[in-house]
Amino acid sequence: MKTLHIDLGRQMGGGQWQAIYLLERLAEAKLLARPGSPLLEQARARGIDASAFSIAAMFGAAQRAELIHAHEARAHAMAAAVPGARLVVARRVAFPVGTGLPSRVKYARANLFLAVSRCAAAELERAGVSRDKIRVVHDGVPLREPGRGDAIVALASKREDLVRRAAELAGVEVRFTRDLWDDLTQAKMFLYASDSEGLGSAALAAMSAAVPVIASNIGGLAEAVEHERTGLLAANRAEDFAAAIARLLREPQLAREMGRRGRERVEAMFTVEEMVRRTVAAYHEVLG
Repeated sequence: MKTLHIDLGRQMGGGQWQAIYLLERLAEAKLLARPGSPLLEQARARGIDASAFSIAAMFGAAQRAELIHAHEARAHAMAAAVPGARLVVARRVAFPVGTGLPSRVKYARANLFLAVSRCAAAELERAGVSRDKIRVVHDGVPLREPGRGDAIVALASKREDLVRRAAELAGVEVRFTRDLWDDLTQAKMFLYASDSEGLGSAALAAMSAAVPVIASNIGGLAEAVEHERTGLLAANRAEDFAAAIARLLREPQLAREMGRRGRERVEAMFTVEEMVRRTVAAYHEVLG
């Protein structure tokens, strides 16, 4: 199966890592990425067939592909312009779909949408996309060694203001990570505060490392994290996050048990292999 993958993201976020994990496991797959982007560099370093995106490169590669997979919104807009191409589109965000004419045209163009969560799928349906054209394909994360340190880790790219205030109220220090997998090896707790989230692959990464998660009770995070089982869901208030931090510090056995169950949940539902299996099954649906 010859597939063309397009991702024009500027940063190396969760969606870009999902593209890497997928492409490493597909034969005859070609990636077009933003020139100079971390994704393009990472893909080339891993031996993936990857080139800098241009309109000419897209049309040329599309002629040799059976199917195009657009991994984010800009890629979707570009790929929708390729006439006759079979198009699969990833939907990784939980905010509403645009209702303007350009948005309606490009959404009508896709053969199938891969929603990262039920929450993301519901937004597509609210925008008028038929349920028959939506498949839920969760993110997958590698399984890593359990975290065994004492650090309280959080993402620097999310609600840093809320987390800093919560840490102040709880009387703890927080490490804002720029190398998530490395910091998780030294973590005893992971904080994920966000205003909108399709699923939350960083939360899944923490669960993979058996680190309990305290996350905002919004969007797909409520699907990734099981409240009171793999972590705690909190309202987006510093006081609520601080109370959750204090509870896990006060009950270390509960925190360890949540970490263990989080690891089991990833093994059952959120592995890279399961993500690839569901994605390839969706490709076969489109190709018939």
